[in-house]
Amino acid sequence: MSSPVWFITGASNGFGLILCLRALKAGHRVVGSVRSKTKSADAVKKIEAAGGQVIELDMTESKESIDKKVKAVGQIDYLVNNAGYFVLGAVEQVTEKEAQAQLQTNFFGPLYTLQAALPGMRARRSGTVVNVSSVACRDPQAVSGVYAASKGALEAVSESLAAELAPFGVAVLIVEPGAFRTNFLAAFQPPEQPLPNGYQDTPADRLRAHFAAGDGAQAGDPEKGVERIFEAVTGEGLAGRLRGKVLRLVIGRDALVRIRRAYDKLLADLALQEDVAVSTDF
Repeated sequence: MSSPVWFITGASNGFGLILCLRALKAGHRVVGSVRSKTKSADAVKKIEAAGGQVIELDMTESKESIDKKVKAVGQIDYLVNNAGYFVLGAVEQVTEKEAQAQLQTNFFGPLYTLQAALPGMRARRSGTVVNVSSVACRDPQAVSGVYAASKGALEAVSESLAAELAPFGVAVLIVEPGAFRTNFLAAFQPPEQPLPNGYQDTPADRLRAHFAAGDGAQAGDPEKGVERIFEAVTGEGLAGRLRGKVLRLVIGRDALVRIRRAYDKLLADLALQEDVAVSTDF
């Protein structure tokens, strides 16, 4: 029996790099993608030294280009859409260019990637698509609106995709991490435009400073987070029992607390307006 093949985007650092190395340690085959092999030379060296392969792939490339590169990999058993970044700014502050780049990288690029991999998975009637989202999708905070929107789009597609692929034996897993000690915050993109006048000492102003100062103090251990992802996908270890039973894998105590709080608020809102909702039927 041949080893399963992983295709993992965003392999230059953080979850992507750690997951590449974890899968290789398990004896699996891995192809990771980075935007630039030159800029990600250290990660490329680590992956290749462990027996993996690395290709250059930017999530902002055209659908045609992404399709060609993904299909050139051949068989893919585990597709992990991990590449992404964070535009840190108030909704009013974010420019058209920044909003389009955020959606292109965090939604359209992953969409084109999974579209390229799915025909092979359906033909083999096996495979798993892992889309890495964020707690921000379930609990959007100030200055994360456009980022949360990009992850919300990815999650909506993932939910529909899960229903579409179930008859083919192909699984979908949405990963919702909290704050982990990776380079994610260090690499955030500050908006080109300043925060508009009037926002001083508002949640947008305060959270912008909080995110900017939070790098290196995140509670989440990325090694443990990746281990839970690997387990949930392969059916091994602590999270292995969740394989095939959950659509969403929440990792991080902070993510669990925030998501529970957000859903408690939603349930309270529904209870408050139940009579209004049902009053519109014939």
